[in-house]
Amino acid sequence: MAKSTAGSGPASGAASGASSRAASGAALRRTARATGCALLAGTLAAACGSGSGSSGSGTADSLAIGLIAEPASLDFTTTDGAAVPQATLGSIYEGLVRVDQQGKIQPLLAERYERSDDGRTYTFHLRKGVKFTSGAEFTADDAVFSIERVKKDWKLKTARQMDVVAKAEKTGDHTVKVTLNHASNGWLYAMTTRIGAMFSRTGVADLASHPVGTGPFKLAERRRGDRIVLDRNGSYWGSKPELGKVTLKYFKDAGAMNNALLTKGIDVVGTVQAPESLSRFSDRNRFRTIEGSSTGEVVLSMNNSREPFKDKRVRQAVRHAIDHKALVETSRAGHGKLIGTMATPTDPWYEDLTGSYPYDPGKAKQLLKDAGAEGRTVKFRVPNMPYAMSAAQVVKSQLDQVGLKAEIEPLEFPARWLSEVYNKADYDLSVIAHTEPRDLWTFADPGYYFRYGNPAYAKLLKDADSGRPEDEAARYREAARLLSDDAAADWLYLMPNLMVADKDVTGLPVNQVGEGLDLANVRWAKKK
Repeated sequence: MAKSTAGSGPASGAASGASSRAASGAALRRTARATGCALLAGTLAAACGSGSGSSGSGTADSLAIGLIAEPASLDFTTTDGAAVPQATLGSIYEGLVRVDQQGKIQPLLAERYERSDDGRTYTFHLRKGVKFTSGAEFTADDAVFSIERVKKDWKLKTARQMDVVAKAEKTGDHTVKVTLNHASNGWLYAMTTRIGAMFSRTGVADLASHPVGTGPFKLAERRRGDRIVLDRNGSYWGSKPELGKVTLKYFKDAGAMNNALLTKGIDVVGTVQAPESLSRFSDRNRFRTIEGSSTGEVVLSMNNSREPFKDKRVRQAVRHAIDHKALVETSRAGHGKLIGTMATPTDPWYEDLTGSYPYDPGKAKQLLKDAGAEGRTVKFRVPNMPYAMSAAQVVKSQLDQVGLKAEIEPLEFPARWLSEVYNKADYDLSVIAHTEPRDLWTFADPGYYFRYGNPAYAKLLKDADSGRPEDEAARYREAARLLSDDAAADWLYLMPNLMVADKDVTGLPVNQVGEGLDLANVRWAKKK
């Protein structure tokens, strides 16, 4: 699945075989590109003027990576969204365990751990000699503090994954025992995510601006609206990173970011927002393209608690109305894998459910008619991210064809989208990439912005987590099928981990397996 190519052009993608659908896709492609140009025209001047000039390092010891979504804060204990852990998890913060490129759990700040036979107790043996960037030693007291803090102080929904913990206790200066309320097959994996990050007991006063972790890098500078600069942590306990400085450079639009790479303002495009632009980087003497898998399901969210999507027939109509192959070809130049539900190929329980709701506009029209929703207008509130806006244009066009009118309203991301859609669920339709790994649990919470509440689904997840390990995959697979059958949302595609870099940059992660951007092994192959 993962591949790394030097200077590859735009992929031919998964074009539709039927000529009529191909023609439709071409028309949609023109629409999306026109919209993309309009957006670019609207923001280019501001973006080009927002300090996008001389971030490119051009030295053997530093690197500049271009990104689009800037974190609103550096504190992922109080701020939702993927941008915060992307910038900090794995680079500044570390957990007791981590997930490797093959999706396997590996020790990190715990040099080893044991699970009891009944699955309720984990004993972690912590590494000695580990220090926070403040100089404080990392001990069992910090591990207990970090776990308890998630349970007591975190307000974010992701913290509920720690509810299964009954208690965490220090059994030695570098030994921690965690007792669960019941056996959980998923808790240790959840500890590889942001909820498993280890904090200093004396370093949480100002996490939004001054993160204190044990990772290979430490915060050197944060300039709002422009960049985050990370310096090598000289007292890091593990292998020192090759780079002394990494700049995460934030852009307001993909065009400005691409231009920055072409003009050596940056060294890496961290997430390619407009795959049709890859042809600009076809010079193999200058660039290499990296394309791997990710955990980012691009979800067409439907508000299950509001009309018309309260009616399952309307949700089913939406799924039948969308030609997913044409959508990926049109909005992503073919770069994206169709999945059909809230699971990814790296999940042990993944199965291809793309055939559950085949493209059938006639059936979609009939379902809308049966539900009395023909001609209905819905509020389509979309984050102003390039991938989301381009997908929304295709969705709108395809829904128009079956008689559902979607009025697109771009919302500034992250602040407004998180406030209006994620927190208040004030929307009918939306599009967002859910990057958290193994995130079927998000649909088990009726308060989550999907507003999906099916007790049978929640029970399947509970049984999968607390039952016998050998039954886990089958239960999750059953839950994923139920979610798809219920049309709780529509899964447009799986976002690839798509990057473009200077050809001499090596060590970039091919697969995005966790929430952080793994920078520890990145280096220059040649001195510049």
